[in-house]
Amino acid sequence: MSPRRAKRRDQDLGFAGRFGIGEVEEWPDGEWQVRRIVGGAADKVYRCPGCDQEIRVGMAHLVSWPNWSGGEGERRHWHTACWRNRIKRGPGRSRY
Repeated sequence: MSPRRAKRRDQDLGFAGRFGIGEVEEWPDGEWQVRRIVGGAADKVYRCPGCDQEIRVGMAHLVSWPNWSGGEGERRHWHTACWRNRIKRGPGRSRY
């Protein structure tokens, strides 16, 4: 019996596993489509609207947009912690 070859995890997951599966989250500020992005799929630099810092290449994060028709145009990339804590922030910053 020959040993099994190790497979790369991202090959097993396919597109949805590498780039995340969208889900709807309900928050006090409305319903949001949220997709988690794994580090290996993050190939561009983005600016987080929560902390105004860069989300660097290779950093796991999430993308969110309002859950209404046409909301895809409002997509924003967030640090995961900034997304969870955005409701606690004061009114001094625009979230979009």
